[in-house]
Amino acid sequence: MNEEQQLVGYDAYGRPVYAAVPPRQGHPPQQYPLQEQPYGQPYGQPYGQQYGPYEQQYGQQYGRPYGQQPYPDAQAPVQPPQPQPQQWIPQQAPASWAAAPGPGAAQVPEPRRGEPGREPNRAPTPDYRTEQFAFLDQPDEDSDDVIDWLKFTESRTERREEARRRGRNRVVALIVVLALFVVGGIGYLWYAGRLPGLGGPPEPAAAGAPVGPQQRDIIVVHLHHTKKGGTSTALLVDNATTRQGATVLLPNALAVPRDDGTSVGLGKSVEEDGLGGTREALDSILGTRIGGTWRLDTPYLENLVELVGGIEVDTDTAVPADEQARTPAVAQGPKQTLNGAMAVAYATHRAAPNEPEAEQLGRFGKVLHAVLRKVSSDPRAATVTVETLAQILDPSLNEQALGTSLAKLAEHAKVGDHRTETVTVKADGTLTDEASRKVVRELLGGTPSAAQSGAAPRVGLRDATGDDRTQNAARAALMNGGYALVDGGRAGQTRTTSQITYRDDAQREKAVEVAKTLGLPETAVTKGDSTVNADVVVTLGKDFKAP
Repeated sequence: MNEEQQLVGYDAYGRPVYAAVPPRQGHPPQQYPLQEQPYGQPYGQPYGQQYGPYEQQYGQQYGRPYGQQPYPDAQAPVQPPQPQPQQWIPQQAPASWAAAPGPGAAQVPEPRRGEPGREPNRAPTPDYRTEQFAFLDQPDEDSDDVIDWLKFTESRTERREEARRRGRNRVVALIVVLALFVVGGIGYLWYAGRLPGLGGPPEPAAAGAPVGPQQRDIIVVHLHHTKKGGTSTALLVDNATTRQGATVLLPNALAVPRDDGTSVGLGKSVEEDGLGGTREALDSILGTRIGGTWRLDTPYLENLVELVGGIEVDTDTAVPADEQARTPAVAQGPKQTLNGAMAVAYATHRAAPNEPEAEQLGRFGKVLHAVLRKVSSDPRAATVTVETLAQILDPSLNEQALGTSLAKLAEHAKVGDHRTETVTVKADGTLTDEASRKVVRELLGGTPSAAQSGAAPRVGLRDATGDDRTQNAARAALMNGGYALVDGGRAGQTRTTSQITYRDDAQREKAVEVAKTLGLPETAVTKGDSTVNADVVVTLGKDFKAP
């Protein structure tokens, strides 16, 4: 006997699951012929027409005939893309199913109940009873992997964002550092006056007088003409405060004092008083502190130019060749390349015997400036150059000190922070007002207070009487009084009364003592400025009487 199949549930894919049920007694199963169903209708004939009036009545009982209802799995719950595995447990079929009247009831699936009040042509919402299915949730092993993957993806994204933020911060910091470096470099170039098109801060000397203390290193250079005879003197000045260099040319006619109170020309002082005596006389008249003396004979100048590889000078005149003196010719024009012998010939050349000495000094200054531009700015390399000359130096200036000074001056000359000035003097050899103001005070920083501590007060003497005997008497009186005499030359015009001036209030007492020494009244003492670089300046008038 064939067993009937009864619907007991659906599997995980929505397919019906059947169980064997024995047929009911006394009711043999009815056989209904299968009818051909037109294409497009789901699952064949409607249930009401296939199974007879019992099934139709059963379908109408739940609100809709089976013929108009698709197969139950058409309204099965939509399965998720990745459903979790579930285990179903078949339950015992209810007894009412076995006792249900009507043929073929064992093969009729449980109809779905329609919602009350719904339209007949709309499928009812599936309603499953708990006794039909029983699901046991089982843990999914892949769920932890998914969570871990999400965490990994999130942390990886955060790490990427953090790396981008750190990269942006580094770029911003680098830009800030570069900007500060550029601004600092431009500021330094502006302050040093090396920025093209823009000037640096105003120099203290531009105001007309030194502002504040300035550190200067000064050495005196005496060029001895071994063939022609005579000397040329210059001061090499390194101003560490303003970071500038200068060459100050001193004419041989400059009157320098001697110990006996007399004055002598600079050229004669170099030959007679020696290097040390001349250096001290210059300190006295200029109010400076010269660090050392560099005696440079013309053969050593020639070797120096050869060591630096030649120089380039803008020559103002042509120097003819002298075969007897072995002097090569020097052409006139800008940027003339000179070797050692040509440099010596140009530096010592005088176009005519009556040519002013200032012209020859200017040529000497050009050669010195060109040499400084070729000397190394490294103190060690410059010292090696000086040592290679193997010249005999004055004890006041050794090779290392000279090399260091030349290196500093070379650094200024290479960047254009070096200038050349010539001191002008009057017919009597005294400094002109312009030379005292522009060169001595501003460039050399010469002041009366620059004299060595403990030295005798410096007194300048100017004659406004027109009588040499009166001036000599006043000079003798001051020297006997223990004062260091500075020759101020002759005044431009005569005076009736004498005048004693001082610059600083601290020098008033000295000025009063000078007046007493010369037998002048205290009313002659007054505060004022003078072109003579001395603590106290005496201008003799006709009221002065020689003792």
